[in-house]
Amino acid sequence: MPDFQRIQHQFAAAIRDPAHSPQLGVVPERLAVYQDLFFNNVLNFVSSAFPVLSTLYSPAQWQQKVRLFFQHSSLPSPYFLDIAASFLHWLQQQPLQAEDRPFLVELAHYEWIELYLATAHRQLDFVKLQQIDHQQPLALDELALVLSYHYPVSQISAAYTPEQSLAQPSLLLVYRDPADEIKFVALNQLSASLLQLLASTPGLSLSELCVALQKLAPQFTEDTILEGARPLLLDLAKKGVIRAFQAG
Repeated sequence: MPDFQRIQHQFAAAIRDPAHSPQLGVVPERLAVYQDLFFNNVLNFVSSAFPVLSTLYSPAQWQQKVRLFFQHSSLPSPYFLDIAASFLHWLQQQPLQAEDRPFLVELAHYEWIELYLATAHRQLDFVKLQQIDHQQPLALDELALVLSYHYPVSQISAAYTPEQSLAQPSLLLVYRDPADEIKFVALNQLSASLLQLLASTPGLSLSELCVALQKLAPQFTEDTILEGARPLLLDLAKKGVIRAFQAG
């Protein structure tokens, strides 16, 4: 390895892990400026991306967790969104520690989804549906996701930290509305299945959705499903979540 590459690797190692940094022939006080600058940037990025999660630790515990992430992650991109994604991926690979809550990974994923939707670029023109007939091809908006969690992640805060998972999964629709605000809607199993069908098969009409959903829930008739599905889809259309299907 050429000398300049060796020095680069040593410098990067010293930035990531000041406690075990190699001797670089640099005045320690000057090196400390770079060590603090890089780490504090990453700490600020991660804390901003995961505002609820960060409050569930003492400042020292949170700094130590971010420090471990900084030391052991490659961080190929300097962008805020990419650093947040790297932190989530790193958390998903780590065993839970004594100070971690059982919902750690799920809460981090939920906060990442909020950040992702808030910063995602909309590809399609935003046109609200005014009404939904039975044969109109429909689609779930590109900035809407149907999610399932074992913990009530949308309710967790420093004042509410459940220790036990839910008896039934928490089903959520998370979306960005026309005013670019992130919203969520709690779903039941049937409404979640309906929206997941539309997400996986865009272009289905209300009639086709009801037929497909009745096969998944044969205890209900198609008419019963239609009675519940139509007002749900109309309400979500007003929110900008359900839109007319646009062929690619």
